[in-house]
Amino acid sequence: MSEAAGRLFDGAGVDPEEVAKFEAMAAEWWDPDGKFRPLHAMQPCRLGYAVDAIAVAHERDPRVRRSLAGLSLLDIGCGGGLLSEPMARLGANVTGIDPAAGNIAVARLHAEQSGVEIDYREVRAEDLLAEGCRFDVVLSMEVVEHVPDPAAFVATCAGLLAPGGVMIVSTISRTLKAMALAKIGAEYVLRWLPVGTHDWRRFVRPEELTEMLAKAGLEPVDASGFVFDPLASAWHVSDTDLSVNYVIAARKPA
Repeated sequence: MSEAAGRLFDGAGVDPEEVAKFEAMAAEWWDPDGKFRPLHAMQPCRLGYAVDAIAVAHERDPRVRRSLAGLSLLDIGCGGGLLSEPMARLGANVTGIDPAAGNIAVARLHAEQSGVEIDYREVRAEDLLAEGCRFDVVLSMEVVEHVPDPAAFVATCAGLLAPGGVMIVSTISRTLKAMALAKIGAEYVLRWLPVGTHDWRRFVRPEELTEMLAKAGLEPVDASGFVFDPLASAWHVSDTDLSVNYVIAARKPA
């Protein structure tokens, strides 16, 4: 392992084995029928939730074409840029970070081909915090379940948020239903994900994540579920069902 790579892995927010998993799949980020098919299917749901939450926090109209204009946004664990690009098109000044070099390479190439300006960096959240960086919006979508110390990671993310800013975190709850659907069903039965993508023991319950956010100095303002409807073959936001995939929006007091 190189010295640079070792530095990336030296922190509570990065697990080298998890990075290696996604590094191996980097080329498939933008293939809607590839290994990231579940994220593509969930994209309208999670993107819509994030835009609405940001609009409420920063008093914007989400119906406006560039509703996020002027806002600085950090996408932690950006992968190939599935969320970074639409946020940039909505006007946000986007910084996307990921410890996997392959992910950043794919994200940069796709953004260039799409004519979207995004500052992609192969760094850790801890590195930006040490630099004193602050953002109006921090996204950490489908990342918490892959880090070795979720509480420390959440605290780092919160430290990157400017006063009055909003942080949006989505992950998977540690329930038997999540074990059946998000782990066994998605990996072994439906083959939506490669076997070993998730470790059920690392899933975080909503009440646990809420407590982590509060201890990090943030005020959770909403918790919702991302629920898959097999009849409609589509995802939707639920106010009540947080038993598998869910998202929490939290504000930093001004």
